[in-house]
Amino acid sequence: MTAGVAERLPRLLTLVPYLLARPGIAVAEAAADFGVAEAQLRRDLELLWMCGLPGYGPGDLVDLSFEGDTVTVTFDAGMRRPLRLSGDEAATLAVALRALADAPGVVDADAVQRALAKIEDAAGRVGTRTELPAEPEGVAVGLGRAPGRAEDAVRRGVETGRALRLTYYSASRDAVGRRVVDPMRLLLVDASVYLEAWCRRAEGVRLFRLDRVDDAEVLDEPSAPPPGARGREGSGDDLLRPDDGAHVAALVLRPAARWVAEYYPVEDLHADDDGSARVTMRYGDRDWMVRLLLGLGDAVEVLAPPDLVEARRARAREALAAYGEGA
Repeated sequence: MTAGVAERLPRLLTLVPYLLARPGIAVAEAAADFGVAEAQLRRDLELLWMCGLPGYGPGDLVDLSFEGDTVTVTFDAGMRRPLRLSGDEAATLAVALRALADAPGVVDADAVQRALAKIEDAAGRVGTRTELPAEPEGVAVGLGRAPGRAEDAVRRGVETGRALRLTYYSASRDAVGRRVVDPMRLLLVDASVYLEAWCRRAEGVRLFRLDRVDDAEVLDEPSAPPPGARGREGSGDDLLRPDDGAHVAALVLRPAARWVAEYYPVEDLHADDDGSARVTMRYGDRDWMVRLLLGLGDAVEVLAPPDLVEARRARAREALAAYGEGA
């Protein structure tokens, strides 16, 4: 029996980056890692062949190469970034692994310790909001990792008052870009560490989440925000307000699409009795947002803005026409 959408979708999103890191892996081994039957994994791989970028033709869709009983991704269609654990998820998983490691009779204690080390290295510290002079304080669950190179560079920039060149992943635009910023301070907001800085490209004060900084370089010039630059004040919601130029979508996420609220930054989440949720979500690029909505199918309803509703309908009609089905 085919797995349900709620169980299958996270696996599909994880499969491509997993396979990219393991070219030529045996299908049976991959199925065992995901805890599914080999036949189910093969069905997932067949479905990936129909996933990809607008155009939906050769060069747009995920491409896989099979050799014997092994599989290799030859084109990832932009799906190479793995899913991220939230701070709460990482903390819960780390606590559970620690308990498992201490339990008598564990079959492979070394494997548990290796998994725990990876979670600790990826997750960092978890806690409540507070201003950070250099290291986060008031941390509820410390996972005790040494800072990564990018995070270490950001902290040195803040401590020494030097400008930074960041390579940064923007979730609202689903894009990686480079920019030079003038650091102002570090904040801990809802279990994530943020750099508050003057962005020279945007010409405004912005918040950069440290776990989305792919690379950071401390420049040989002082951090010099303009005299009128002011940090953000108030509650967590106020601190995390997005760029003023971002578009805002009002969405109803059915249960099968609730993962969107965990993976992307959303606001004003209201859960309904049927398991769905009403959210507002900011996005920088409308084409990217339309692609996301089309991929979710009827698991999401777009309430506003009207131009996004129409853009989604138009793109859906184009896709149906391409397959000769009409609107």
